[in-house]
Amino acid sequence: MPSIFAKIISREIPAHIVAEDHVHLAFLDINPLVFGHVLVIPKKEVNYIFDLEDHELTAMHLFAKRVAIALEKAIPCVRIGVSVIGLEVPHAHIHLIPLNKIEDMNFCRMKLAPSNVELADVAKKIIDAF
Repeated sequence: MPSIFAKIISREIPAHIVAEDHVHLAFLDINPLVFGHVLVIPKKEVNYIFDLEDHELTAMHLFAKRVAIALEKAIPCVRIGVSVIGLEVPHAHIHLIPLNKIEDMNFCRMKLAPSNVELADVAKKIIDAF
């Protein structure tokens, strides 16, 4: 059964996509830790990030770097935090999180529930920063 990320890749379900190339996709987390929380995924369906071939893992991180640079321009923050957890969705992914304080990266705290309009506004800011 395809993961929710595979359904986003195939456009079966909508997402606020901020960047895409032929092998990767970056989109806003719909329940972010902070505004601007982006997920970077390979289009290839792989459960565990370290199951990617070395060149695929490298390419994914280089794609994430381009997204992080745009994200940092779009969302006021001190840094962009990077996290790989991989327990919630069985599809390899990298979290890019705008950080102003260490607590911004606490996955145990309550997540935000932004409206579709708020997500669209954040996505536009990131896209415009490329």
